[in-house]
Amino acid sequence: MRLIVPFSTGGGTDIQGRLLGEKMRSGLGQQVLVDNRTGAGGLIGAQITVESPPDGYTVLFTTATIAVNVTLQKDRMKFDPLKDLDPVVWVSSAPLVLVVHPSVPAKNVKELVALSSRVPQGLNMGGNTPGSTSHLSAEMFKQFAKAKGVTVLYKGGGPATLGVATGEIDLLFATAPSSMPHIKAGRLRALAVTTAKPASALPELPTMNSMYPGFTSDNWYAMFMPKGSPKAAIDRINSEVKKALSAEEVSRFYAREGLDPVGSTPVELTEMMQREIAKYRKIITDGKIRLR
Repeated sequence: MRLIVPFSTGGGTDIQGRLLGEKMRSGLGQQVLVDNRTGAGGLIGAQITVESPPDGYTVLFTTATIAVNVTLQKDRMKFDPLKDLDPVVWVSSAPLVLVVHPSVPAKNVKELVALSSRVPQGLNMGGNTPGSTSHLSAEMFKQFAKAKGVTVLYKGGGPATLGVATGEIDLLFATAPSSMPHIKAGRLRALAVTTAKPASALPELPTMNSMYPGFTSDNWYAMFMPKGSPKAAIDRINSEVKKALSAEEVSRFYAREGLDPVGSTPVELTEMMQREIAKYRKIITDGKIRLR
């Protein structure tokens, strides 16, 4: 089986995909070969999947960016993920964490919003990369909470997290793995998470959704296959992923990385995708967000 990962080797999606592939190998009775096809925010790997034969041996392991790109990269996206891919399984979800530099005089989200109105030009809000869920969460902060500020985009989660830890920017919606070491060391103050419910990695933090209904954003991971793939193959992979999620090694990895296992049905993945596409379409359209 070929597992297409549309992001670079060594990144979070790649590491998770390789771990799941290794756990699925024995149940499938075949090798799971990870094929990194990077570029265009995940579009290249997804397009290759769409164009692959629907023989049950090609699987795409991708992230929430596929839902974002429906609107953000509509001119470059030559396929419809709801029509041209078969859903397999919503694998996992990770919260984004609203963090601030310790020098920022705000102990909670409401104080941060109030501060943004008092500071000339507002606050400097970071984003991991253009079009990332981190970037769009900052835009949601402006739209849902009416926070004032300027979005500063970086070239990755590492540089963005370093930016807020050094005080270069005031706040960031950071990934849990990149931010938790800084939170524990006192270099960052965590105020909230973006998942609909409290996150297992940081259960003491409130959700943005509890303060601003509808403000939900997370790094989710899911598997798809080329349209028309055999139902037996889809069901088999769905089953093997669920088994892999219960493996001790996977559980330890998820706990360390701040990931929550999901293990959905294909129908549940489709329903989630429909919600995500509609949500990000509105955020991008209302915010007049464009890739440069």
